[in-house]
Amino acid sequence: MTSSLQGWYHSWVAALRIARRDAWRAKGRSSLVLAMIALPIVGVSAADLTLRSAELSPEQAMAREIGAADARVTPAHLNVPIYQLPDATSYAPVGGYDKLEGSPSSSQDRSDELDTSALPAGTQAVRDAVGHGKIRTRHGLLDTELRELDTQSPLVAGMITVDRGRLPERAGEIVATTAFLENSDLFVGSSVTPRGATTSYKIVGAYELPSELDRIQVIAPPGTMIAPLDQALQTSGARGVRPNVSYLVKVGGDGFTWNMVKAANTKALVVRSRAVRLDPPADADVPLYQQEPKERYQVGASSTSEVAVAATVVGLAMLEICLLAGPAFAVGARRSRRQLGLVGANGGDRRHIRSIVLSGGLVIGAVSAVIGTVVGVVLTIALRPVLEQQLGNRFGGLDFRPLELAGIAVLAVVTGLLSAIVPAVTASRQTVLASLTGRRGVRRANRVLPVLGLIAVAVGAAIALYGTTSNMGSTVVAGGSAIAELGIVALTPVLVGLFGRLGRWMPLSPRLALRDAVRNRGRTAPAVAAVLAAVAGTVAVATYEHSRDVQMRHEYVADLPHGTGQLEARENSAHKEVPALRDALSKNLPVAVRADVDRLVVGMPSCESFSMEPGCGRIEVIKPKEQRCPLHDSPRGSDDFTEAQARELRLDWRCKDGGRSTAEPVVVADEKLLSVLAVTDPGSVSALKEGRAVAFDKRQVKDGRLTLRVVMAKDGVDTFPPLGQDPPGEDKVLPVHLAPESAESWGLDLILPPAAARAAGLATAPSGSYFTLDGTATSQQRQRIAGEIDRMGVEAAVRIEAGYEGNDSLGLLALTVFAGLVTIGAAGIATGLAQADAEADLKTLAAVGAAPRVRRTLSGFQCGVVALMGVVLGTAAGILPAVGLRLVQRRELEALYEHSVEKGYMSLEEAVPYVPISVPWDTLAELLVVVPLGAALLAALVTRSSGALARRAAG
Repeated sequence: MTSSLQGWYHSWVAALRIARRDAWRAKGRSSLVLAMIALPIVGVSAADLTLRSAELSPEQAMAREIGAADARVTPAHLNVPIYQLPDATSYAPVGGYDKLEGSPSSSQDRSDELDTSALPAGTQAVRDAVGHGKIRTRHGLLDTELRELDTQSPLVAGMITVDRGRLPERAGEIVATTAFLENSDLFVGSSVTPRGATTSYKIVGAYELPSELDRIQVIAPPGTMIAPLDQALQTSGARGVRPNVSYLVKVGGDGFTWNMVKAANTKALVVRSRAVRLDPPADADVPLYQQEPKERYQVGASSTSEVAVAATVVGLAMLEICLLAGPAFAVGARRSRRQLGLVGANGGDRRHIRSIVLSGGLVIGAVSAVIGTVVGVVLTIALRPVLEQQLGNRFGGLDFRPLELAGIAVLAVVTGLLSAIVPAVTASRQTVLASLTGRRGVRRANRVLPVLGLIAVAVGAAIALYGTTSNMGSTVVAGGSAIAELGIVALTPVLVGLFGRLGRWMPLSPRLALRDAVRNRGRTAPAVAAVLAAVAGTVAVATYEHSRDVQMRHEYVADLPHGTGQLEARENSAHKEVPALRDALSKNLPVAVRADVDRLVVGMPSCESFSMEPGCGRIEVIKPKEQRCPLHDSPRGSDDFTEAQARELRLDWRCKDGGRSTAEPVVVADEKLLSVLAVTDPGSVSALKEGRAVAFDKRQVKDGRLTLRVVMAKDGVDTFPPLGQDPPGEDKVLPVHLAPESAESWGLDLILPPAAARAAGLATAPSGSYFTLDGTATSQQRQRIAGEIDRMGVEAAVRIEAGYEGNDSLGLLALTVFAGLVTIGAAGIATGLAQADAEADLKTLAAVGAAPRVRRTLSGFQCGVVALMGVVLGTAAGILPAVGLRLVQRRELEALYEHSVEKGYMSLEEAVPYVPISVPWDTLAELLVVVPLGAALLAALVTRSSGALARRAAG
């Protein structure tokens, strides 16, 4: 036994030495195979190190969220005791929301002051207030997050990283994120003024938020920015700044424990605690889980269809590497057949021949593993700043996982070995005489492999189809598709032979190329299979993405008729500038028809539609009680009805969902608006001309009349009544014309002519315009109107309905280009190996007097034939996983729809999910025509038209 082990050991050592020497002598072929195996290892190892480094530990995450504090405490604004999740991502009032009377929150009754009675004695607290505003920059106005925080406090350490300059120390100084400086084109030392403020602020430093590198934010000392700005805006009649306030607290000892969190919850405080995050309580100790099931707060897993597609493509890519490297090892074995014959002549058996060829795969795989892993790690380290900017997150540190990197390296070794298996078996079957003389002999076709291939195709297709009805749908579909793919690979030699029958009708060069491909199936079949694998993955992704694009196009809901636009002043305080905005619109865009619209206001023109500020109010459309949906008015929704009653009510016309809504469902305008919105009903047009309102929702109209209720905020507080009850207020009953159901309302409930608004005593304020264009708006025209709005210093927007604009066209183009490059590369590699393997045949052509262009033409057709066969087979193979995954998605969405209908979340009238299966014929046509043609032309261009003659080998 010991001698046999020693013999085995010494034979493998010798085989490895021979393989290393051959790899070094054939540097070109070895480099090619090494690059093919190492490139994926570079990508996978770099991705592993990047993702692991970007994944923060709980301690690092808490340091960025709360600095050196023990917890972040936030008032819940419910004014009642609450239960919260341990991670503070959600909370609910004790007893549930159903027991709350009135509105759970209000902008007037909320308190930002910290209730210290719920905290231990001696607690340190730092106020952190965050609001939003606009800051004037070199280009206009920039939406900016305004923050007040004592950056000098030790509790803030770790939350921000100073890039340059210093932290603010006194009023009038701020520090800005690098993203703010880049977007505003300002710098440290610049002075900025928030819109509406009476004072300016000097930027004394730049900083970044380690987990939000793209955040546009400025920080000022407490009480120096938000409060003065809020007062200045309210004085001018504009909407003030209402910041979200939380507190960084330090309690000492063991930190903010779970018992302290529960005590703070009794005072309506939400606590994000470091101690609780690092050592969370058991579910039995979480009161919220006792009140409501834990599953309600668990975030659903992302769809596995995209993951399955990615896994399928990665698997096919690895298969492609094996198939591409296989011919290279086969050619290497044939080029070394005399050496292998000498091994056999000196007593070596088939086992030794196989070990030598397998050692070649082992050597190349090991070198690829080392080089690929090292290069991947070095690239990640070198590109770390770029990767962090791309991810928008600073790494917590380079997190090396030796076992994972070793596993990736082993993958390269396994890939090299797998690539050499078939060439090793083929070389070991060569007789010593054939190896020494260079004669290939005649081999019979393997009849077992095609049978196994057919069985694999049938079984794989059946598994994939079964996966469309299985709970593990995407995984089963991916597995079945992979099995079917391997079956097609096994059938490739037979399919290559079938392609060869087309040669009898072709000219000389393509006929020679097809004959050569058929005669050397051991070389051609793996190359075709490699192209097949590359194209199959691309076709699978392209078909899936194209089908999803068709689905999204079908589901797209336009906000306006195609080519129609809207000018909207987004700040009610900008009502004075609206006429100037309308003039700028007509001046800078090719406006054909412009319909100016106003909005109804209660109180000052700056009041919001649902304002809760003192002196403001809102206007509601009151539906008659008998025309309201009982499901919507019941306190517990569908739970107040039996399943049969709820099902019947969902079919009731009163419960039909409008499907589209706007910020201002009631507008004041004349008949021009109907023309712009493509509403051609003559009765609606006549009604507006006569001064009568036009309604689009029949649930709001009774006996030709509609009721508007003016609701005023009481003592500055606007309370919303419980479901089924109307708020108190003054009613305005208006005669209306009900538009036919076929008329599209585009989210509007009521169009009120100016005369009717005045007659009802309703105040209005300009809000914007709807318009149609004479042609289309160019990019330059859009930029000019945007510049005009910036110069006016108002918050307004111009949008034009362009219909569905899918973002997958670029992706499909990228996939097509990728498939072309990979396929041309694979075909080119196969052609180069074929030329090396068939050098004697090419020299024979030159010897018998063939024209120089025959060599170039033959090479081009060899490459084109491989590419064409691979593309045809890959296209057929790639359809299966895409169809299977789409069927899985259709089943999942239909099950979700049925569940939603059963629970009352939607009605039966709502559309059943539309999940089409659409083949991107344009992409397939490009693959079938452009790729083989490009491969053939490239091979012809890089091939020498003449070669040196050689003496006939002695034989």
